[in-house]
This record gives sequence, C-alpha cells and structure tokens, in this order.
Amino acid sequence: MPGSRKLTVRVEALARVEGEGALHLRVHNGQVRELRLEIYEPPRFFEAFLRGRRLEEAPDITARICGICPVAYQMSACNALESLLGLSVGGPLRDLRLLLYYGEWIESHALHMFLLHLPDFLGYESALHMARDHPDWVQKGLQIKKAGNALMARIGGREVHPINVRVGGFYSVPSRRALLEHKEELARARDLMIEALRWMAGLEFPEFEEDYEFVALYHPEEYAILEGQVRFSHGLLAPVSAFEEIIEEIHVPYSNALHAVIRGRGSYMVGPLARFNLNFSQLSPLAREVAVSIGLTPPVRNPFRSLLVRGIEVIHACEEALRLIDRYEPPDRPFEPFEVRAGTGFGASEAPRGLLYHRYRVNAEGLIEEARIIPPTSQNQRRIEDDLRKLVPQLLSLPRDALTWRCEQAIRNYDPCISCATHFLRLELVEE
Repeated sequence: MPGSRKLTVRVEALARVEGEGALHLRVHNGQVRELRLEIYEPPRFFEAFLRGRRLEEAPDITARICGICPVAYQMSACNALESLLGLSVGGPLRDLRLLLYYGEWIESHALHMFLLHLPDFLGYESALHMARDHPDWVQKGLQIKKAGNALMARIGGREVHPINVRVGGFYSVPSRRALLEHKEELARARDLMIEALRWMAGLEFPEFEEDYEFVALYHPEEYAILEGQVRFSHGLLAPVSAFEEIIEEIHVPYSNALHAVIRGRGSYMVGPLARFNLNFSQLSPLAREVAVSIGLTPPVRNPFRSLLVRGIEVIHACEEALRLIDRYEPPDRPFEPFEVRAGTGFGASEAPRGLLYHRYRVNAEGLIEEARIIPPTSQNQRRIEDDLRKLVPQLLSLPRDALTWRCEQAIRNYDPCISCATHFLRLELVEE
C-alpha cells in the first residue's frame, strides 16, 4: 500500500471468538494511527450481583460468568473465600478439584484448537467449511473435547455451569469405580492429541515474535493450575494477595471490559504461552517429550504457535488426570467444614485462557460486601492491541481480505472469551 494511501478497516463482528467484539484499524503512510479492539457487549455486573449474597453462593453465581470455563471461576472463588476462612482443602478433595479442572482444560483447549483456530491455518472460513475436507480431524477434536466434558459432568454434576462445587469441597463425591470408567476415554484423548500435534506442527505459522512479559501462577510441586504464587517473567514472584498492588485496571472508552497492565511497565500476556514458558519443566514427562519432538521448547514467543502449546497442555491434563484417578480413594466427607468470619480473601487459578483473579470482602454474618474479578481476557486485551500494532505494518502489502484474515487470526491466538459468538465476519473498508 504505497504512497500516502489512507486505509480504514472496520471488522464489525469478530468471527470464531467466544463473544461479541470488533476491530477498528486506521493506517496512514504505513503507520498504524488508530487501533481499537472493541468489546461492546453490555456489562454483566456479576461483581454487583455478589454483594449481599452469602459467601457459600459465590461458586454457583460465578460459574455462570462463562459456559466454557465455569470451573475456573468456581476454583478462583473457592480459593479466595477459603483463604479468608483459613480453610485448607487437601487430599482426595484437592485431587477431585484438579480432575474437574483438567476436564475443563481438555474440553476448552480442544474446542479452540479444532473448531475456532485451526480453520485459520488451513484457510477455511469456519469449522463447518473445514469439516468438508478434513472430517477426520474435526471428529477427533470432538472426541478429545468429549473426554473433558464427561469428566466435568462426572465430578461437577454437569459439564456446563457445574453444580457440585462448594466452598470447602463438593456436595457429593464420585466412587472410585465411577472415575475408573473415564480412563479409557482419557487415554484415547491423549493419544489423539499426540497424533494431532505431530500433524499440526507441520502447518505454516506466520513469522512473528515479541518479547512478552509473561505472567502465570507458579506452584513448587506441579504445573500450576489450581493455585500458586504469581510469577512474572522479569523475575518477580508474588503472593496472590499482592496482585492488585502490581496490576492495575484501566478504563478505555471503546471497550466494556477493562484493560489490565503491570504498573509502570505496560501490557503483559497470560495463558498457555505464559504457563509454558514459565513452568515448562513441570509439565508431565510425556508432554515435555512430545513438545521437544515437534520443536516446541522455551522460549516460545510466537503467539501463533499457541495452537501447539494448547495441545501440549491437553496431553499434560490427560496424563495428570489418569495419574490422579489411579490413586483416588473417596474421602471420608465431601467437604471441609468451616466457621464464618469476617475478612478479605484473595484467590487465583489458571483458566484455560490464563490467570483468573478473585478478591472478596466478607462481613461477620458471611455476607459478601465487595467482590473483584479480573478475568484473563481483560488482562490480554492491551497485549492483543500491541501485537496488532506491530503486526499490521508487516501486512500492508496483502490484499484487503488477507490483511483482515491475519488480524483476526492474531486475535484468536489468545482465544478471547467474551462470551459466545454465533455470527461471522462483516468487513467495512474505507479508503480516503
């Protein structure tokens, strides 16, 4: 696009993301003059809904925030509330929480990889179009997803918005025999993902790298998902209670979701790429072996290769789920009892899309007086815009459709969870 050409690209509705968002892009003389990732869904006010409710209600209410990753909201809520109650949940109850969470990682990652992101790499408008030529891969992706959904339904009571999670544990727990029934399906999902990754590693990945500031949970004994300290790639390791001292949320006029930045430093990345780079050595041996075999070792700074990293995490989740099932014995009781007390609790866990932070202030009657929830997509918003500012100048020689396609693909690298999208792209292109 030579000379003084001015270009305005308006994507009214982003396709294959979970929610409703838009992209506005204005370029002049090869420079990005204006770029906005707009999240225009109305605010949902869950933090306000929680005020005045009993603390025991928080896991069920927050689960409704997302139909794809409800367990993440439940676990972060439980972590925060149990921290203020001084409650420790360990043994088989903690194993069940991990199993439930692994089920969510498996189904969420499989959905994104095979149905939302893979069409980008193969040149298809949607998974439906892709399925005409690659029905086997779509079917295999759905089989992997089904294994995760089944585990969620078994432990959580149902796979969408589970109803069996409570502060202190669960309302009921499965028998050992019931969990053993999932082993064959999980092993099959693991093997299918290994097969898929060996194929996906041969796809063409755009050449793009950034020196990201990665942020993820860290646990000394495992690849962090359920809990841990907050780890930053510039060397800081902080307790979850210090999260808001390090991270601030900023309102921008074109988005109904706040932008999160590191105070004094700017944007950062949460999610699979952050976890992989910060905690690679704690992946299961098989997951590490497969990663090395396909040339995927830290540091990985190309966000388009997050497709592969999600697959590695699925292998890890399947392997860990099988290990936990093998050692599972039902606990003596389904939850740890507690006495209500006033205080402030902080909690975080690793949703499929990244670190999810909760804070609650509770009074002596056990009523929530204040709630703060910072989801991974709002943390990644500023980082997505920064990616596009660097990427777009490299793409200006492309035809309009190809430029738009690559911008959308870059956004889908982050699997932004706005809510649930059912429509496809409409593009408005204005040249002045």
